[in-house]
Amino acid sequence: MTRIRKGAEWRKGWKRAAARYDLYLMLLVPVAWYVIFQYGPMYGVQIAFKDFNPAKGIVGSEWVGFENFDRFFSSYYFGRLLWNTVSISLLSLLIAFPIPILLALLIHEIPSDRFRKVLQNVTYMPHFISVVVIVGMLQLFLNPQSGLVNLMLGALGIEPIPFMESAGWFKTVLIGSNIWQNMGWSSIIYIAALSGINPQLYEAAKVDGASRFRRIWHISLPGITPIIIIMLILDVGAFMNVGFEKILLMQNDLNKEASDVIQTFIYHNGILQADYSYSAAIGLFNSAINFVLLVLLNGYARRKAETSLW
Repeated sequence: MTRIRKGAEWRKGWKRAAARYDLYLMLLVPVAWYVIFQYGPMYGVQIAFKDFNPAKGIVGSEWVGFENFDRFFSSYYFGRLLWNTVSISLLSLLIAFPIPILLALLIHEIPSDRFRKVLQNVTYMPHFISVVVIVGMLQLFLNPQSGLVNLMLGALGIEPIPFMESAGWFKTVLIGSNIWQNMGWSSIIYIAALSGINPQLYEAAKVDGASRFRRIWHISLPGITPIIIIMLILDVGAFMNVGFEKILLMQNDLNKEASDVIQTFIYHNGILQADYSYSAAIGLFNSAINFVLLVLLNGYARRKAETSLW
């Protein structure tokens, strides 16, 4: 009987799929894209465990086991690369992650529709500026001789600061510019979640005499908490990816002590020096940390907050 019931369920499922064949056909393109460009290249991950020779190909190259990993872990740069990558990611989570939430709450509480739209447009626009242009703007505004920031500091009697050439200022400039560029765009999903909260909850809170802060604390924040958790999980899942393009453009010999991260190291060794096996091992190590953090945080969120990606 169980086998007959399962067979009937399968036939019903196929009939429903056949009735909506056009929707399933639409899925073919994104599924093909993921298979070809995301899962297909995973075949090449094995070169991390080989001494890859382009003339011999992936299959013909000699296996070396964990030699490439040992080389990276014992290298002089390992500690600095790991510290710079982790510290930039942690600072971004602690400082940059909450700001779009606060911006969304601010926009949601503005009574004037016109002012709300103006603020949204002003904060959204930097997201559409190219990273190359952003770095050019930073170099222009932070120039020690002619930059607007240093001219203002000079007017206050403060000596010019070489922001872009200083290792001590690199992370501050990087994270601060990331916040300015992305906070408006990142706040969109929180604004959408806030708009889905039942307005009657706010009206009832007003009748009960709740202040604006109390309404935000007891209605707005709990209402978007599931979205905050999901976004946090996604951010932690990319914890070791700290923005390769922007860091590479901002990097120079004077700030390399603070700007040299795992992804830029992979670029210099894998692309410029053609050390493919070594860079593949470093990239696999980087991805493995992201995967472990994603699984752990997702499991913790599922147990504690009953909200998770899966």
